[in-house]
Amino acid sequence: MKLLLDTHVVVWLISEPARLNATERAAIGAADSELIVSAVSVWEVRAKWLAARRSNRVWHVSPRSVIDFALANGVALVSLPPEACAAEPLSDLAHGDPFDEMLLVHAGNVGARLLTRDGKLAAHPLAYHP
Repeated sequence: MKLLLDTHVVVWLISEPARLNATERAAIGAADSELIVSAVSVWEVRAKWLAARRSNRVWHVSPRSVIDFALANGVALVSLPPEACAAEPLSDLAHGDPFDEMLLVHAGNVGARLLTRDGKLAAHPLAYHP
């Protein structure tokens, strides 16, 4: 199964792998899993990392570390094509987080499910919420 990793899943894999539950780890480690990190997640981590720096807080995951993690672990890094950026808004999205919407659109664009723990996305048909 193709799994596009939600940003929090990528962050946990890098900095706090123990936060992943057994079902999430099984999905990530399954022999038939094709793991994908979206450029959207790199950008979202960048936004959070910069916000933390500006307020003198520490954010342990940098955008570069997301890229390095993917490259070191055979996880595909996938850009969001312009056509996906112009997609119609998702009418069935439970909240207005633009990063979540972009990730769901990207999952659909690459034929993947979004591996997420976000309860607000759990009912979405493109979400994989084990």
